[in-house]
Amino acid sequence: MEYNLEESTTGVTARPLIRTVGLTKEYGSKKAVFDLNLEIYPGEIFGLLGPNGAGKTTTTLMLLGLTEPTAGQAWIDEMDCTWDTIDVKKITGYMPDNVGFYGDMTGRENLRFTGRLNGLAEEVIEARCEELLERVGMTYAADQKTGTYSRGMRQRLGVADVLMKDPKVIIMDEPTLGIDPEGMRELMQLIQDLAKKDGRTILISSHQLYQIQQICDRVGLFVDGELIACGRIDELAGQMQQEGHQVLEVAGLPDNEGLQALLERLGNVDTVEREGEYYLVRSRFDLRRELMRRFLSEGYTLTHLRQRGSDLDEIYRRYFEKGDEENDSDNRKAGKKRTAAGAV
Repeated sequence: MEYNLEESTTGVTARPLIRTVGLTKEYGSKKAVFDLNLEIYPGEIFGLLGPNGAGKTTTTLMLLGLTEPTAGQAWIDEMDCTWDTIDVKKITGYMPDNVGFYGDMTGRENLRFTGRLNGLAEEVIEARCEELLERVGMTYAADQKTGTYSRGMRQRLGVADVLMKDPKVIIMDEPTLGIDPEGMRELMQLIQDLAKKDGRTILISSHQLYQIQQICDRVGLFVDGELIACGRIDELAGQMQQEGHQVLEVAGLPDNEGLQALLERLGNVDTVEREGEYYLVRSRFDLRRELMRRFLSEGYTLTHLRQRGSDLDEIYRRYFEKGDEENDSDNRKAGKKRTAAGAV
């Protein structure tokens, strides 16, 4: 195999630890994943982000060897995910979106069971259980039956469960789903530590953009089975701005119907929407100077003005719209070809 060498998140030139080339999965006429080319580097936290049904889970199942691709290949640590599944599983931990444990067993008993399934010696299991329960903040509940655990507690125990076999790669499916804000903050910190302190490679599949963007080194935006953009968040934001996508947060006094009408009359404005205490003004030009001039001339006081650009929700929305526009264009071209063919 040939690799493109790039710097890992530690600054050291490295080969990708996870790599896919033309990875495709079809279910009948539906392409759940189409022509996925992806490289994830050692020690990196990579977010595979997109709405439900985008193909994220299908991608992780192919990486884990739990479903075979229709076309293309995937490797983890240079091992083929389809043909070397046992070896891949030895170095890869998987945490599903709804971690399942035996409810009539305690947290500690569940971890011991996982250790035995992975062929660990009893003394290793006991030492690792204590270490991991403390690390994920679950020592206090270790001897409670997991059937009494909250979702957040199960998620934290799920991280300990994944770590029992000391994996090089961890794949997480919607890890923050249904967790309260404090539990989410603790889980995000734990995931960062797994990459930055342990040097593990983390792939997170999620549709919760705001939470995940706080810890990812890079993200891939997934829509309808296709990777539509990939890179650091600041890179994607910069590209959007270069393509002429501008979003202003605006607030002013008096906050009345005339204020919204003023914003709509600025010129070169695509949309004006209310979001909480702010108006969002979307345009293809930087309107800040003109906006301040209009406020002054029409007797309004500007109380808030901020240029958005690095917010992942906004980036995703723009890429999603861009994908829809391209699809509409392709459909129109296809329709013209069909019309022309019918006229022959």
